[in-house]
Amino acid sequence: QVQLAESGGGLVQAGGSLRLSCAASGRTFTSDVMAWFRQTPRKEREFVAAITWSGGGTNYADSVKGRFTVSTDTAKNTVYLQMNSLKLEDTATYYCAARFGSMATMASLYHYWGQGTQVTVSS
Repeated sequence: QVQLAESGGGLVQAGGSLRLSCAASGRTFTSDVMAWFRQTPRKEREFVAAITWSGGGTNYADSVKGRFTVSTDTAKNTVYLQMNSLKLEDTATYYCAARFGSMATMASLYHYWGQGTQVTVSS
């Protein structure tokens, strides 16, 4: 059974940093694309960043380019999202997702999801 477990969320002041982790288990993910999405009560789930499991390819939403970095640690089966220069509008529940295949930004194309971790940015 595939499981994705996010951690690392919390409360941080604007301008600060957080690192989210997503521990993957249940099968081999070497051919997968791993992604981070976020959602607030008022918005649909929004693409944040994606990475091939090998780390050879990445993609970022324009709103986070230059501030967020996605990476993998294949030895630990873990995907990270380093978030720097956080803004109030980054406040959301962040979800880790996985799909077998090519890079994608649409949430509906991802097969596996974590439960989410809350990130709150305060002024």
